[in-house]
Amino acid sequence: MEKYSEKAYEDRLREIFVRFPSVQKTPFGDAYKPGLGGMTRFAALLGDPQGRFRTVHIAGTNGKGSVANMLASALSAAGLKVGLYTSPHIVDFRERARILGPVEGPVLIPKDYVFDFLTRHAADMDAIDLSFFEITTGLAFKWFADEKVDVAVIETGLGGRLDSTNIITPDLSVVTSIALDHRALLGDTLDAIAREKAGIFKPGVPALVGEYLPETRPVFEWKAAETGSALFFAQDHDPSMSDLVPEIEREMDLRGRYQSKNLRTVLSAVDILKGDPFYGGLSDREAVAEAIIHTASRAGFHGRWETLSETPRIIADLGHNPAALEENFSQLGNMMDEGGFDRLIILYAVMADKDLDGILPLMPREATYVFPGLDSARALPAADLASRFKAFRESAGLPSEAFTAASTEEAIAKAKTLAGDGNPLIFIGGSTYLISEAVPLLNEAGLSRGF
Repeated sequence: MEKYSEKAYEDRLREIFVRFPSVQKTPFGDAYKPGLGGMTRFAALLGDPQGRFRTVHIAGTNGKGSVANMLASALSAAGLKVGLYTSPHIVDFRERARILGPVEGPVLIPKDYVFDFLTRHAADMDAIDLSFFEITTGLAFKWFADEKVDVAVIETGLGGRLDSTNIITPDLSVVTSIALDHRALLGDTLDAIAREKAGIFKPGVPALVGEYLPETRPVFEWKAAETGSALFFAQDHDPSMSDLVPEIEREMDLRGRYQSKNLRTVLSAVDILKGDPFYGGLSDREAVAEAIIHTASRAGFHGRWETLSETPRIIADLGHNPAALEENFSQLGNMMDEGGFDRLIILYAVMADKDLDGILPLMPREATYVFPGLDSARALPAADLASRFKAFRESAGLPSEAFTAASTEEAIAKAKTLAGDGNPLIFIGGSTYLISEAVPLLNEAGLSRGF
């Protein structure tokens, strides 16, 4: 077998991105393979590693990444060795699989382990015709088993019922929220999407729903009855740590206003889990609160209302559908109303499959926009985005100051020019892929020095 080297690792990683397309670069229709058959076969070849540790399974349209990271941080503070599997990554592929310990962390999956796994199982990946996500899921499960984690928090990739991660039988199934997204794959209605997300409910396993709507609650109740799952709704629950919520929200390093909903879901999950002696450490309220407050640093969690620079203030957030962007744009409006910034500049990109018609009315009126071209076949071309933006603004009688850029690097340079010597608020969002391209560029420029 080929020996590990930094170059060999990079070559092997590049190869799986090309041979097994990721939705991070490729249209869903070319990369997404619904169904559990391939994943089940691959897991069996790996020795069914997912059965060698306990799990918590998390699905949802918005909030599942934040809930997964906050809950993993809390579990690690409870004295457990915790695996954490999320997607997509921002900068480093290895962000997808992390381990959090009671004190140290996060530990990313090592490069030599990734290389060995991809090399050892190359023939299996071809024979089963796996998707990129099936490969990374098998990789994470095997590493967690080899590292003997106590429990792993597993985030679904897309949907739930047919998601590759849905071969696990967790201690708790969590659905954070439901909104219209990925409709071509999950359904055109809220109840249809809820049905797919509720597909992670397992017989006899308690289920927690963060937020419900009139259209979705009956779906969750039906599915819970079918699986014999005790069903809990976080929005109707008063967590046992509710008295600590003001302090947590004031101090936590996940600064998005929307995190209050995710926090309630996490604290509700803590209440459910701590009834099991295995999770007895969650009864330490102060330790759990402190861990949640420092989720971003303890878990290495990025891209959720994250301040990338103070001077000028640059904030990035992964919200990419109308429900998430409505929260983001509203919070930007509040920041501008509070004063201190003389201009709002938004670097925005969107995938072609997103509901741009639902997003355009939400975009802040008094902002200057820069639309960059992205290195992704899924992205709506910047020129098309600008054309639709300007047509909407003109029809609504709104300002339509917008620029296009050939790349994210060019867009950042344009933001610098627009900023001048003023004190702008700069927001980067609408697409995970825009943030994944912007962060390394801003790091190279030196965030502490701003522009």
